[in-house]
Amino acid sequence: MESAKQNFKVQQWITALSVILFVVKIIAYYQTHSLAILSDALESIVNVLAGFIGLYSLWVASKPRDIDHPYGHGKAEFVSAAVEGGLIISAGILILYESIQNLISSKPLQALDNGLWLVGITAVLNYIAGFICVAIGRRNKSLALEASGKHLKVDTYSTLAIIAGLIIMLYTKLYWLDKVISFIMAGIVIYNGYKIVRSSLAGIMDEADMELLEKMVSVLNANRRTNWIDLHNLRVIKYGSLLHVDCHLTVPWYLSVHDAHYEVDALEDLIKKEFGDALEMFVHIDGCLPMSCPICSKEDCPVRQHPFKNKLAWTLENILMNERHNEKTPERFVHKPHHVY
Repeated sequence: MESAKQNFKVQQWITALSVILFVVKIIAYYQTHSLAILSDALESIVNVLAGFIGLYSLWVASKPRDIDHPYGHGKAEFVSAAVEGGLIISAGILILYESIQNLISSKPLQALDNGLWLVGITAVLNYIAGFICVAIGRRNKSLALEASGKHLKVDTYSTLAIIAGLIIMLYTKLYWLDKVISFIMAGIVIYNGYKIVRSSLAGIMDEADMELLEKMVSVLNANRRTNWIDLHNLRVIKYGSLLHVDCHLTVPWYLSVHDAHYEVDALEDLIKKEFGDALEMFVHIDGCLPMSCPICSKEDCPVRQHPFKNKLAWTLENILMNERHNEKTPERFVHKPHHVY
């Protein structure tokens, strides 16, 4: 809940900053008549609209789950990011349109030095805001805030390219570069809009986050308990900042219900420690079978029926499988220790 409040507060500041920077860029355009600066200003319109959309999505995402939304409202952030990406693409198309129009009839450039200082200030402020947004968004698992931060940083890079172009035009008088820069800007803006849309649609469709899964598998292997004989059918889904984890955990069959739940609690505590407290976890407990003996390294097992052979190393390939593992798990999935752990 605290992270959601922080996300909302940061987004408020970003939205206010976007409005101010848009006004500054419009002033710079009217002073210079530079099409490159106009393209930067048009992209800033998207910053303003996306800021307000992000505010709304974060407010919705922070609401607790209810009867109608049993998994919470976190997917509102994916929708927000999709809309923001669509707006960025629209801005790129608008920049292209203005560039083509300017080829037909254009105003002479003027006061480029003034425009240079103004857009330089916006670049610095944009980068600082974007850096903060991405850092807090990643820490709080907020796709909407992270998307806003990435957009601001991309806006900074495009502004720096415009500044470089303005400097060249100022000293070389090659004013045709203004049109070239605007066309390049349009392509960059459209491409980055596509990437944001692609990322948000992946979240809406519950596409597996392979980077997150790889990190989780690494953490589980490094902190494995003796009674965690096997883990399979692992599924991880993110809804905003809330992480949902489902899996099947195999433990010794003779454990009491209380002891089995103790192992589940240990697993949940481990994941919370590494991935944050915003976690909802469902674990199905399986009692071990004789087929588990060859991969079970529990030395003090009183009911072992087969000798230990290999310790099964969990990997993305085998931990996602919806079946119990045994000694016949393909060799590339198995780590053979030099000694029994």
